[in-house]
Amino acid sequence: MPEDKRSRHSLRRMHPSMLAADRQNHGGDRQLTEMTMSATAADMHVSHSAPASFFDRGLSLAALALLCVVLVAIGRGQGHWAQVPPLVWAHLLTIVFALALTVIQFWRPKGGSTHRAMGRIWVTLMFATALISLFIVGADDHGYSILHVLSVWVMIQVPMIAISARKRQIERHQRAARAMAVGSLLIAGFFTFPFHRLLGTWLFG
Repeated sequence: MPEDKRSRHSLRRMHPSMLAADRQNHGGDRQLTEMTMSATAADMHVSHSAPASFFDRGLSLAALALLCVVLVAIGRGQGHWAQVPPLVWAHLLTIVFALALTVIQFWRPKGGSTHRAMGRIWVTLMFATALISLFIVGADDHGYSILHVLSVWVMIQVPMIAISARKRQIERHQRAARAMAVGSLLIAGFFTFPFHRLLGTWLFG
């Protein structure tokens, strides 16, 4: 009789209590394996989430302050809304939503599905507002300005942020995201108020 048939024949002749014990042992092993896999998944989830640093919290608060000022300026300019071209409105709205996401993203822990999903929306908004700004020429200074150069930099930086996140290059990803938040939102946002620009005219007019 072949070996595998003898094994099955011997198994059928085993006492029922032995079979029950064997099934119980297999069930315990299976349960232990599932528990181990769950623990491993939990450990991976924890390792991929990190609390926001002090610097990130500062960026979040700065973005919140700028967002409040922008919203106040837009509200004070209500009487001039009808005169604003659609491209300028699109630029303003993408900036407002990008600032709001900046507040959330830099305050919350890093990593996890929520951070990644909101990050995709954030870089999309940043790319969109930079692209739109390239078509807004002559609104304030009758030509291109240093802010348009910054827009080109943002459009180059966005793919780098996305690629570094996909490749799990965490430090590079964080540096690029912080640089974009500081340069293209906070610094550029500040310069949208002086020199008789639209938001500055609404805010102080």
